Amino acid sequence: MYDVFLNFRGPDTRQGFTGYLQKALRDRGIVVFFDDKEIQGGQIIQQALAEAIENSRIAITVFSTNYASSSCCLDELAIILEYSKSKELLVLPVFYKVSPCEVRHQHGIYGEALVRLETRNHDKMENWKMALREVSYHSGFSFKDGYPSLPIFVIFVGLNFTCH
Repeated sequence: MYDVFLNFRGPDTRQGFTGYLQKALRDRGIVVFFDDKEIQGGQIIQQALAEAIENSRIAITVFSTNYASSSCCLDELAIILEYSKSKELLVLPVFYKVSPCEVRHQHGIYGEALVRLETRNHDKMENWKMALREVSYHSGFSFKDGYPSLPIFVIFVGLNFTCH
């Protein structure tokens, strides 16, 4: 159903990096799940997201400054990793203005965000931490300032649809 599922923190990157990425992928004919356009009124959001992830070939997770402060992003990440183990779902992490080490070890802003979430989400915390650690070991892309190599990234993702 979808070539790519985009997992991202909307306020951080929707109007910038992720918005441009989504447009670049679609311009190349890649079918992208982008949450503001794909969820229909009346749908149960978490169920719709899980179905979209299950019906995607690639999941691109954009780790940004405030990503770990969103329980919704972390829930999606856990579902992505679950499906990546049980079916052919390629997971491509993108580290946008954060380092893989911050994500892996939950240091700095990631550690602080998880501490704030822990009291309300204690039962999910260990699963989220494990998901962050696991995905940070996947081969991915880093964008510190700007995104001059975005076209190369889009071409790379596009190649995954023709190389079977």
